[in-house]
Amino acid sequence: MRLPGRMAAAMEILADMEARKRPASEALKGWALDHRFAGAGDRAAIGNLVYDALRKRASHAFRMGEDTPRALILSVAVNDWNQDVKSLNEDLSTDRFAPESISEAEAARLSDDSAFSSAPDHVRADAPEWLAPSLERNFGTRWIEEGQGMTHRPPLDMRANTLRSSRERVARSLARFSPQPCAIAPDGLRIPAGPAAARTANVQVDEGYQKGWFEIQDQGSQIVSLLAGAKPGEQILDLCAGAGGKTLALAAAMGNSGQIFAYDSQRPRLAPIHERLKRNGVRNVQVRNPDPGALDDLVGRMDRVIVDAPCTGTGTWRRRPDTKWKLTPAQLEARIADQIAVLDEAARFLRPGGELVYITCSILPEENDDQVAAFLARHPDFEAVPLPEIWPQIFPAAPHPLSGDGKTLTLTPASTDTDGFFCARLRKNP
Repeated sequence: MRLPGRMAAAMEILADMEARKRPASEALKGWALDHRFAGAGDRAAIGNLVYDALRKRASHAFRMGEDTPRALILSVAVNDWNQDVKSLNEDLSTDRFAPESISEAEAARLSDDSAFSSAPDHVRADAPEWLAPSLERNFGTRWIEEGQGMTHRPPLDMRANTLRSSRERVARSLARFSPQPCAIAPDGLRIPAGPAAARTANVQVDEGYQKGWFEIQDQGSQIVSLLAGAKPGEQILDLCAGAGGKTLALAAAMGNSGQIFAYDSQRPRLAPIHERLKRNGVRNVQVRNPDPGALDDLVGRMDRVIVDAPCTGTGTWRRRPDTKWKLTPAQLEARIADQIAVLDEAARFLRPGGELVYITCSILPEENDDQVAAFLARHPDFEAVPLPEIWPQIFPAAPHPLSGDGKTLTLTPASTDTDGFFCARLRKNP
């Protein structure tokens, strides 16, 4: 397929998402199953068009004066993929799979950059209008820049599993992809995102991945796993372990010593952890299924409780841009209630002097600093550990993340070149 045909497919997929309320990944998979003639390169290019349109949906729609699949994809092709309007129109007119040719009115809008001088702030930030006050409260005058940081394609980050290998060995194994060391995470490697139709490297077929030498994990997730402060020999409860990405990183940081109890309230989310533990050579993790009384014997005994809390996922907008435009105030309120419940539950398991580590992949203050402040008000026997003071000890010479109160830390694409993450450590006083 040539670009015009790929554009038509991307328009079809965006229309299908809107009509059937499907996630982007599901709509793309459905299209591929119905169009088996499309090769891997075609599927990758079409996916890139769709995700690029969703990342900058507000600004593309503002430029074009409408929020239709056609308007979004035309704007991506010209303004993100650097296609010349005249040349693109010639290609559209000679490809039988192409959408209709570009009209004079569309050409004028595609070429007019002056319109953005009057764009509202939330359009410039490519963020939902109703979230603008929250983002401004969290980031101050930087909030538009922070929003724009979420509009770029994310890289492919990996964490070398030090239980089985090293960063240098993994880099040699993946040399054909030219991975580079991550700027902050000491065991991280990065393959930058390519432009336009570039395909993401399929590193999971590499021998090193099959042998457990590395895991795919965003650098931000690697960083907060280290900020958790897990030490060899500790007793740790990973209360929202999910598929185990951070559990694996904690096990490596502990050198396979001590004990991690991996738990999740949803059994299907926990299911993949078993194969991953085996492949990574992890021996200090005990999986606890969500059965009645599964954690009763751990109450008051843990050195550390990790709460990778359920959240809106606003920090992952680069990777899941469709969720940016689907998020509602009701969903945010539901996640806030979930976080209050899981934080209060987590506190029960700590011994005196133990630490509760609160992590979200959110950039909203309602889920982050507000939750920490509310927890400390409910639990006066806890105090916040000042993470900005600990940061240079763990990551010397690395750029500093944001901190709203001098105690917690927020990672973002614009500040640390990672996904958005929040981390706080709350110590239970003896």
